[in-house]
Amino acid sequence: MPSRRHVIQRGAALLSLIVAAPWLAHSAFALAPGQLLQRQIPGSDERLPVIGLGTSRTFDVRLDDASLKPLEAVMRTFINGGGRLIDTAPSYGNAEAVSGELLRRTNTQDKAFLATKVSATGRERGLAQVAASLRALQTDTLDLLQVHNLQDTRSQLALLRELKEQGKVRYIGITHYRESAHADLLAVLAKEPLDFVQFNYSVAERNAEKRLLPYCADRGIATLINRPFQRGQLFNRVEGKPLPEWAIEVDATSWAQLLLKFILANPAVTVVIPATSKARYMADNLLAGHGRLPDAALRERIIRAFG
Repeated sequence: MPSRRHVIQRGAALLSLIVAAPWLAHSAFALAPGQLLQRQIPGSDERLPVIGLGTSRTFDVRLDDASLKPLEAVMRTFINGGGRLIDTAPSYGNAEAVSGELLRRTNTQDKAFLATKVSATGRERGLAQVAASLRALQTDTLDLLQVHNLQDTRSQLALLRELKEQGKVRYIGITHYRESAHADLLAVLAKEPLDFVQFNYSVAERNAEKRLLPYCADRGIATLINRPFQRGQLFNRVEGKPLPEWAIEVDATSWAQLLLKFILANPAVTVVIPATSKARYMADNLLAGHGRLPDAALRERIIRAFG
């Protein structure tokens, strides 16, 4: 087994290579042991890489070269590193338009799995919002369309089903970002046949382990996990602390990888969607989808490390 020093040095060298030359990211990741872990979308033959890309806040920038250049490096690193699922929303400011423009600039539209949301009241407003999302993302179809934070769920799910039948949307789902809404998510899932559900889950917010994740596993519902770092707050808990020696047991070379591997260790998780505006962090996040995942004992160690 390689030493912890060797693993960390190897990971650091890989990140440096990708940041210095994003167009080499594909060959750089080919050097990593194995491929980026993928999980099946229940009820389909399609598989998704377990590390996705969130765009809340980080992609809400102006559509000019100065603002887009660093995010173009993020997108290249993500796609070349094997990532596919990009999660965005109309309520994220310019994030949809930025995502669409970056995919155009990098000529990677055919490699992305586009997930966005509808957060309107009433069918006509929902339809108008979806049309605007398609224009912003520069696409004719969406891979996943979700009712954002359960807003006007009945009307919007009816619309989403229409769009799915028309072939404009491939999968449909619902979302929320608070633990207090998990019971509401479960109530909708019990009544409505859905492909995906998105919610918060992390080492510090583990309510989803009680009912939501087991329910999705039993019913064959794909899950997207938001707020894996609690908007960066979890890093404050380990600031200045060295990565523990036992991190090597799951091939982790950073605190971020430990947090993401903790989430991915739950087999009911389909994709986790951390957001970032830095290519080196994107590369680091992708590495969490390589190598071993923690068992129950190591998950407890990770919980204590961030406690």
